[in-house]
Amino acid sequence: MSEAFLHYLWKFLKFEEATSESGLLTTTGQNVQILKPGMHNQLSGPDFFNAQLRIDGQLWAGNVEVHLKSSDWYLHNHEQDEAYANVILHVVWEDDCDVFDKTNQPIPTLALNGRVPKSLIHTYQNLMNRGQVRFVNCETDFGEIPVSVFEPWLERVYLERLERKVLEVESQLDELQGDWEAVLFVRLARSFGTLVNAEAFEELAKTIPFSTIRKLAASPGLLEPVHLGVAGLLPEETQEAVVRKWKQDFEFARTKFNLSPGLNHQMQFFKLRPPNFPTLRLSQLAALYEHSPNLFEICMQTSERTVFQKLFAVKASSYWETHYTFGKSHAKKVKRLTGGFIDILLINTLIPVKFAYARYRGVEVEEELLNLLTQIPLEQNSLVAGFEALRKLESDAMHSQALIQLKQNYCDPNRCLLCGIGNFLLRKSSS
Repeated sequence: MSEAFLHYLWKFLKFEEATSESGLLTTTGQNVQILKPGMHNQLSGPDFFNAQLRIDGQLWAGNVEVHLKSSDWYLHNHEQDEAYANVILHVVWEDDCDVFDKTNQPIPTLALNGRVPKSLIHTYQNLMNRGQVRFVNCETDFGEIPVSVFEPWLERVYLERLERKVLEVESQLDELQGDWEAVLFVRLARSFGTLVNAEAFEELAKTIPFSTIRKLAASPGLLEPVHLGVAGLLPEETQEAVVRKWKQDFEFARTKFNLSPGLNHQMQFFKLRPPNFPTLRLSQLAALYEHSPNLFEICMQTSERTVFQKLFAVKASSYWETHYTFGKSHAKKVKRLTGGFIDILLINTLIPVKFAYARYRGVEVEEELLNLLTQIPLEQNSLVAGFEALRKLESDAMHSQALIQLKQNYCDPNRCLLCGIGNFLLRKSSS
């Protein structure tokens, strides 16, 4: 038994006599009718706000606190806390002592032990029994969840994930004094850095003012050496003419725009596949802004994956056609952003920025962005494969993103009682 389960029982009135006209009896024999269980509080303070009850015929409005045992009231020092002064009912599993408020008045107590259907308790215990679980708690039932339950829940879970990213965008908008173009540049730079170099790429993007980025992008071939120089990647000594020219260009730009080489976060190459080396990604990022100086405007007006794929299909400069790092050459190969990488940029950067910008302007774009996301193929990773083994999935990125959020924020931390799928299984067992 857990308090989270008791919260579920009270919130949805999943106990015998909860909705009967005759009501329930407190531990001292008072009649209780539940008019409204109250609003579930996930923060500090009483567990349910603004409940409405009728106790022995008298109407009460206030808060409800839930504990496993009555004595937990004193264990948590609620009798001394002003936040609990308006608790009108104490809901417990086991009543092991009388409870009084700060003014020494008794608080009515409702004990749920013996009132909950055994089938519901059994389903809950099976759901939370991690000993038999290989992937997620509900894996034996996951494939049988009706589409009418499964699909709306995944859409809601995806929007939770999107909201988290949008809040990050809005926070950076404040940090960058409301410059939306600078926000997009910083967010794109972070994504170009991939997981390993995300922090370093973001630092680089913030180190160079975006007003300077605009000026550098207007001079073909200048933005790339500045990226490499600020990142501290240009070699001290070189025999290659192209690299010597880049060093000269960087020194010119460094003096003109008062730029400082070197970052607090060092660029990493270890354990990266060569296409993700920071040298190549910085070259491609520079090419993107040289080719599309009005990138922000185009991205905010575009809602088709095919258009984004063409817009971002930039390639690293010619030096990198025969190099992954300085001084080591290989057979010629064009280093262009792949379709898969562009899809990742769409998912992690462009869609969140588009959503945040629309919200800033007071424009509704939720349906438009969900449509854009469904144009992107289902991501392939071990987490998605785990869910695919349990049921057939729609083959788009909205589902893969939602499943990542579901696994990380509901399944892994055992938040089944807050999950639409877990709630469906519990309702089914108690019906």
